[in-house]
Amino acid sequence: MPLATDHIEKFAGDVLTPGHDRYDDARAVFNGAIDRRPALIAEPTDAHDVAAAIAHGREHSLEIAVRAGGHSGAGYGVVDDGLVIDVRPLQRLEVDLAARTVRAGAGLTWGQLDAATQAHGLAVTGGRISDTGVAGLTLGSGSGWLERLHGLTADNLVSAKVVTADGGVVRASAHEHPDLFWGLRGGGGNFGVVTELELALHPVGPTVLGGLLVFDWERAGEVLAAYRELMRDAPDELGGCAVLQLAPPAPFMPGRLVGRPVLSIVVAAFGDLERAERLVAPLRALAPAADAVGPMPYVALQSMLDAGNPRGMQNHWKAAFLDDLPDAAIAAALDVGAAIPSPLTVVLLQPLGGAYGRVDEHATALSHRDAPWAYHALSLWPDPADSAVNRAWTGAFAAALAPYGSGAAHPNYVSTDAGDRVRNFYGDETHDRLVAVKRRWDPQNVFALNQNIRPGR
Repeated sequence: MPLATDHIEKFAGDVLTPGHDRYDDARAVFNGAIDRRPALIAEPTDAHDVAAAIAHGREHSLEIAVRAGGHSGAGYGVVDDGLVIDVRPLQRLEVDLAARTVRAGAGLTWGQLDAATQAHGLAVTGGRISDTGVAGLTLGSGSGWLERLHGLTADNLVSAKVVTADGGVVRASAHEHPDLFWGLRGGGGNFGVVTELELALHPVGPTVLGGLLVFDWERAGEVLAAYRELMRDAPDELGGCAVLQLAPPAPFMPGRLVGRPVLSIVVAAFGDLERAERLVAPLRALAPAADAVGPMPYVALQSMLDAGNPRGMQNHWKAAFLDDLPDAAIAAALDVGAAIPSPLTVVLLQPLGGAYGRVDEHATALSHRDAPWAYHALSLWPDPADSAVNRAWTGAFAAALAPYGSGAAHPNYVSTDAGDRVRNFYGDETHDRLVAVKRRWDPQNVFALNQNIRPGR
């Protein structure tokens, strides 16, 4: 089924419709709770194909979804009865060693990008699960293990090739269409379809100090308080987070802990290994029940959480920035965390600061740079029959932490758009500026399947 428009006679890529042998695989996304059936899935070969697909969707009044890695918790990458523009065939990957940048096609995953850049001892902040899409993560913030050292992925965006709602193809950077470039760094997919990203790279690894320190639940309050104090003045090279979880049956895990609530500290320490060991020493001095921290390839750190995040599970996420992590917040988190209902569910208590906090509040569309902590309650479970219990638990955790922050988060952090919460993501000033960008580049809200910034018309 070719996509014909007044401007482009033929769509060169594949088009899948119901009944095609690849249709069901192509419409599946990370969140197994999402089961949508698009009218057609367009797999473009280049930006011109993307423009043809957009024109087709507009001509036929089809709702348009854009998908790459498919990790959107809300399932924004697929739509019932509409058009999916699936950019996964866009696989260009070119490392410029002189400029220390990488040009990455929008269809790449972080596992692919990390493997290519680590061949040269370089990296940029990337997703914590290796099959996360590069494009979606970057445009919606880009939280990862390197953010305290090198900022969010969006902070490292140098330029982007964008296909706009009217079919134009532009390059956005600090010097070309700077309003669009500003909006792309945090505004998600609101302004066009990004087909290629240029990202700044930094010397990282290839060997880093990483892994898990696991503590008995009975010591969780004590250890979290010590971790809070350590991270208050920690150098940028010490990343990671605290995790509330049910202990998995890993080879390093004491059998007595498996299936029980534990507190884990994810260690991600960069730079010279001897110095990294010194940075981690205060945590080891707390005498963990299991110590699985050691030198490892950066790519192993980047894929460390893959096994615990299988595709196709039911997903429900809550997240927010915290004004601080006082003892009362720790107690509230542990009270609800003791009843985690699924062995796949984790809560990340994430220390911020460092390079993340030194980016000017108005330099990108990502606000809340002064937040010292964030939490991510990432609920995953296999059986849809258990959805009510797991969703209720996730809501209870969010409610328990609500007194300790404004409820704001970055767009990538949460499953759904809770109406006015999109304004809260950004704050009034930044949101109003984003609306102005939206009015210029997508006044008809063609790209509405996202944490949507409405053009106000």
